[in-house]
Amino acid sequence: MARTITVGFDGSAESRAAVEWAAREAELRGLPVELVHVWQPVPEPMAQAPLLGARTHRHWTERIPREAAEGLRLRHPGVEVRTEHRSGTPCDVLVEAAREAELLVLGSRALSGLGGFLVGSVGQSVVARTEAPVVLVRAGERAADEHVVDPTGVPSAATAFRPVVLGLDTGSPDDTVIAFAFQEAQRRGSALCAVHGWNPPAYSAYSLAAGVDTTDEVARQQAAGLAETLRPWRQKHPDVEVVETSRLGSPAGLLIDASRDASLVVVGRRVRRTPLGAHIGAVTHAVLHHSTAPVAVVAHD
Repeated sequence: MARTITVGFDGSAESRAAVEWAAREAELRGLPVELVHVWQPVPEPMAQAPLLGARTHRHWTERIPREAAEGLRLRHPGVEVRTEHRSGTPCDVLVEAAREAELLVLGSRALSGLGGFLVGSVGQSVVARTEAPVVLVRAGERAADEHVVDPTGVPSAATAFRPVVLGLDTGSPDDTVIAFAFQEAQRRGSALCAVHGWNPPAYSAYSLAAGVDTTDEVARQQAAGLAETLRPWRQKHPDVEVVETSRLGSPAGLLIDASRDASLVVVGRRVRRTPLGAHIGAVTHAVLHHSTAPVAVVAHD
């Protein structure tokens, strides 16, 4: 596998935000960035049109990523930037590109008037089908948004990174997802906030009926489970400050709330190789649409 950060680029505002995020990540990792532009051949009737023939269409689709790459090199002189043009449907091309990359970055439109993403069908399909980590970046995302405000309250990219938030299921934790989150926090020199949401067990209803409230005891058990899951990772990454959050409530809701003060949110997606096709999962799906920070989806078995 080529060690490359690959970005799906089509010239839109969201894909430009994704390109900028990818360049910043490339600086942290010391990797090149590759802009992949999908060229879809012009249908025959349009190819015959005097103003938009096949050659004119090809010229513009090649010019846009070339100019974007030139600008990226000027803004990030330490990053190697490549461009690649591929023909086909965007989803299939990006899934194929992800097989050759260390990380795939995609843009998503921001929800009008609300925080969060509007993840299109292509983005959702790519996330569901690829086994490489995929990062979704909102249109309008800036470097300063990933950093704490300066002492005067002004957004700045010169201050420390906000925490990396990790959604963690202590019932079935996966090393691939946890490792990715710790590595991202270490690269940024930021804290890692591990978020675990839980619901009362079924027997709680019977306990309450008998006049016994077991909520506090369950909360202690859940917090202890989170601490135990993270203990070996604290030892592997002693320089990473870890903040453990175990609360009663929806895991998706807790992660969305935590995203408001995060530089990156990391969630997992279980790979299901079934005839029914690929799935994202309810929590990851909700976080993808409503997180206010970039979201990394890490596939795992």
